[in-house]
Amino acid sequence: MLTLRFLLAVLHLFALAIGIAAVYGRARALRRVRSTADLPAVFLTDNWYGIAALLWLGTGLWRAFGGLEKGTDYYLESHWFAGKLGLFGIVLLLEMLPMTTLIRWRKALKKGQPIALERSTLLARLTWLQVPLLLLMVVTAAAMARGL
Repeated sequence: MLTLRFLLAVLHLFALAIGIAAVYGRARALRRVRSTADLPAVFLTDNWYGIAALLWLGTGLWRAFGGLEKGTDYYLESHWFAGKLGLFGIVLLLEMLPMTTLIRWRKALKKGQPIALERSTLLARLTWLQVPLLLLMVVTAAAMARGL
């Protein structure tokens, strides 16, 4: 029988698959930007990354603090959980410039304003840096789940 715990765990893992694919795709799309005609591919992958982030946060917070899993105390006392949150914080910091820049680009594109695309290389680098951190978050989650 499907339980809420099971469904949240599945959604959390789906978010992982979606997020890693999206961040990889966005980095590749940003690396290829030469004109505004290249931006739809960037925006599409960025949308998927945003969906994954919402799923990760929503399901993760619900699982950790919603009384469905091992209990809030278990997570708060786990050094693996602290490590996972630390990695998440670094990813969030790395994501601030790409996120805000892509929001500005979307607005400018809608208004027909010129867009300075020179930052696309920097945004691609910042996005690539997130990939190993996301993978390390998987390692910390697996260690935490195994009670290491």
